[in-house]
Amino acid sequence: MTAPHSRTPTPAWNAWGSTEDASPLDESLRTLLEEGLGVRRRDTPPVDESEVRIRDSELPAEVRSELEGIVGASRVRTDDHTRLRHAGGKSTPDLLRRRSGDADVADAVVLPGGHEEVENVLRSCSRHGIAVTAFGGGTSVVGGVEPRRDGFAAVVTLDLARLDGLLRLDSESATATLQAGLRGPEAEELLGAHGYSLGHFPQSFEYATIGGFAATRSSGQASAGYGRFDDMVVDLRVATPRGTLGPGRAPASAAGPDLRQLLLGSEGTLGVITEVTVRIHPKPAEKHHEAWSFPDFGSGSAALRDLAQTGALPTVARLSDEVETGLNLSSAEVGVQAASDGCLLITTYEGSAEHVAARHAEAAALLRAAGGTPLGADPAISWEKGRFHAPYLRDALLDVNALAETLETATSWSNLHATRTAVRDALTESLTEQGTPPLVMCHVSHVYPTGASLYFTVACARGREPVEQWRRAKRAAAEAIAAAGATITHHHAVGLDHREWMTDEVGGLGVEVLRAVKSAVDPEGVLNPGKLIPDGV
Repeated sequence: MTAPHSRTPTPAWNAWGSTEDASPLDESLRTLLEEGLGVRRRDTPPVDESEVRIRDSELPAEVRSELEGIVGASRVRTDDHTRLRHAGGKSTPDLLRRRSGDADVADAVVLPGGHEEVENVLRSCSRHGIAVTAFGGGTSVVGGVEPRRDGFAAVVTLDLARLDGLLRLDSESATATLQAGLRGPEAEELLGAHGYSLGHFPQSFEYATIGGFAATRSSGQASAGYGRFDDMVVDLRVATPRGTLGPGRAPASAAGPDLRQLLLGSEGTLGVITEVTVRIHPKPAEKHHEAWSFPDFGSGSAALRDLAQTGALPTVARLSDEVETGLNLSSAEVGVQAASDGCLLITTYEGSAEHVAARHAEAAALLRAAGGTPLGADPAISWEKGRFHAPYLRDALLDVNALAETLETATSWSNLHATRTAVRDALTESLTEQGTPPLVMCHVSHVYPTGASLYFTVACARGREPVEQWRRAKRAAAEAIAAAGATITHHHAVGLDHREWMTDEVGGLGVEVLRAVKSAVDPEGVLNPGKLIPDGV
């Protein structure tokens, strides 16, 4: 029942999104970088695409012929242009390497047209010892879609863009089955034509895919109202070299461990997700925006805890710390200077008019009692309008000799402030020791009765070796997270970057369990090698 839908613009090979949405850094921000962070005025543009070093394809002719027989000759591509646009994800190190002319590319990009073709491609690659990395929107910031050979004869990237349909919509059960290659805006358009919404809006929304949301346990900015993506999933269809997995027959089951939860977050290492059945809801009839100011991060986070533990959460709840609040409020678009020395809380409420009014009244009473001051709708509306633009700002910063990146974690309420301090101090110490003292901002955008996420944004001057500069800072932060007993990732997934800390996260025996499952579904180990699961225990 796929309906016509618009296509998301193709992202640039050397930036987060499309070139038409990019904009140069505002002169006032460039001055702020120079005066506040010591960023020397120097343009650092990327090399031309013709200067990027791309290795020749090493896909054996026999394998190419077999893959062409499965998906069609025009859908097995080895040209440099296509392979460069599938050369990993969009972390700052990813972009820095590409911008300097280095790109790790697959030997071929294969575009299957359905579940059966995906399964046949996996069987062929397993038989020939060819590594396979599934690729959706390419928005990973942890090395999750980097094509790794890891000792295999070659590596192919499996682009799921042709799997872009709405297959079924069950209005009585309020579920929809979506193909994995469908991007966020296109999914909303297809569901919206029937009066429904998924309500999942991560910062990667414009480019990320349904399959990617599931494979990474994505969490959207409206998670307070609709939950994480893994909360929404009812069923999955997953292709493996040994056949199809399809767990999920009912809203809830006691038929042993839930295999859906094993596959959610598996990052293409246990199979390729081709279809996802999710909960949907009617498009909200009304939306109410309101911003609040709190004296400090402690009082603001305590207010969020009260909302979560009393069941009074808005649809969106996002608390910026003092540094992030001050920087955001320097923008004329926000125009609320009264909160610049405190912390800004953004809230929105969605649903029927009656439901929105009741939820807002309950939450507002709690926020006032916790010391909050209402600021009206404008700051919340301004944030919502610009919520997908931050990665474009990172592109602009990279163009002018600055370094910017993010990382995140989550922990219990009782450990929240200690973790925030430890990570902030680790980042500050590492980058200052390297001669590039940073600006470190933090916000909370996902809350639970027992704890919350912490999302850090870091900006500083670019060092001589910026990839190594960030690697050292990220390692310091990761060690601080592990030492604090927080999770190594709340919603960015594991990929290559966090794999080293998986044993701390799940324990040695837990890693052995993951390796045993992989051996069962992927005996040759061709599925996304080098990601998620540590090599040894």
